[in-house]
Amino acid sequence: MVARAAAIDIAKASALVCTRVPDESRPGRRVQRTWTVGADTAAILELGDHLRCLGIERVVMEATGAYWKPYLYLLESCGLQCWLVNARDVKNVPGRPKTDKLDAVWLCKLTERGMLRASFVPPREIRELRDLTRTRAVFIRERTRHKQRAEKMLEDAQIKLSSVVTDLFGKSGRLMMDALISGERSPAVLAELACGRLRGKKEALALALRGGFTEHHAFMLGQLLQMVDTLDARINDITARIEDHLSRIEPPTGHRPGGGAAQTPHGDTRPGLLALVDRIDAIPGVGTRIAQVILAEIGTDMSLFPTADHLASWAKLSPRTIQSGPMSTSGGTGKGNPWLRGALGEAAASAARTDTFLGARYRRLVKRRGHNRALVAVARSILVIVWHLIHDPDTDYQDLGAQWHHRLGDPARKTRDLVRQLEHLGHQVTLGPTPEPAT
Repeated sequence: MVARAAAIDIAKASALVCTRVPDESRPGRRVQRTWTVGADTAAILELGDHLRCLGIERVVMEATGAYWKPYLYLLESCGLQCWLVNARDVKNVPGRPKTDKLDAVWLCKLTERGMLRASFVPPREIRELRDLTRTRAVFIRERTRHKQRAEKMLEDAQIKLSSVVTDLFGKSGRLMMDALISGERSPAVLAELACGRLRGKKEALALALRGGFTEHHAFMLGQLLQMVDTLDARINDITARIEDHLSRIEPPTGHRPGGGAAQTPHGDTRPGLLALVDRIDAIPGVGTRIAQVILAEIGTDMSLFPTADHLASWAKLSPRTIQSGPMSTSGGTGKGNPWLRGALGEAAASAARTDTFLGARYRRLVKRRGHNRALVAVARSILVIVWHLIHDPDTDYQDLGAQWHHRLGDPARKTRDLVRQLEHLGHQVTLGPTPEPAT
């Protein structure tokens, strides 16, 4: 039980506050009060002083868009314990009327009975890093959209350049598009701009570059290429800012298994979290950009996730069991952090194509569980590895090898599987002992 609780039902321009505290004149009774406050800084700070004078132990609010941020940050600066909770967990009882006042009262009652759990809100430096990585991801997606529009514009002009060039925005493709915008229309002259191995495809390029490219196409393609260049510059600026921000964040400290004093990562020469990014980058399928995204989304304080399973469950990468009577089925993992899941999914898809432990894990699971579930399993394994790398600063990633499962497999089971496969192909299999070598 929380003796002195407060709850805030937040809207855009105002919020409704409910407090429940013990009644000083009647033991065992509660005093409840609700009122409306503004959303400006002065009103929220005044609310914080009032709640602190009441001795409020916990302030709870729903995650409503971005409107909860001023209340959480300012009330925390007043010294109050603030919890952000998932709106799905505090839904009112069906059939009851719904008003802002009743929602605030219901949220306060759930708070005082300890029936809620706080959502993960990272510290300021991690929030700033998260803003940078998410903005970069948005710009990368926007750049991809403009590149696709540029390819459609070429197709509209009967220019089949993307059918011959692997990367339309590589060096050769960009030179040809710039020449088209400048007014060059000769397929032979445009094909001469090919670089490297693409020079061996001049005839195919000349055929692909013959079309009806007009002044209208030149104007539209020029606008799209300018947007691509602008986004490239902005992405490079944000990446440099991310590197600088990571270098200024204090690296996590931890304890080696079995106790001991706090230690910093051994052999790390790069400042801040850059060394931790390099250690996460050693995982197959995880590049520098994905490592930065993972750190921005989960932070560096693994005390919030007591075990790797807790972190995987929070990221919605753990299987869910649905049981009803004697029937038990598996359900979906749920909707987790889309930015984290996207980065882990990209890393899992890359790791699946490698000759490593993670690649072998994917190939073992995809045969009986399918592509999507195998990718989720590999993404969960990557997140578990990341948890251990952050939790123990002295840990480095070492791949177990693609043959790990074969070495640990049951020989009898493997024999039965191979015999079954041969019999399925129409062979009659007879097993016998291996003869001893002659001495």
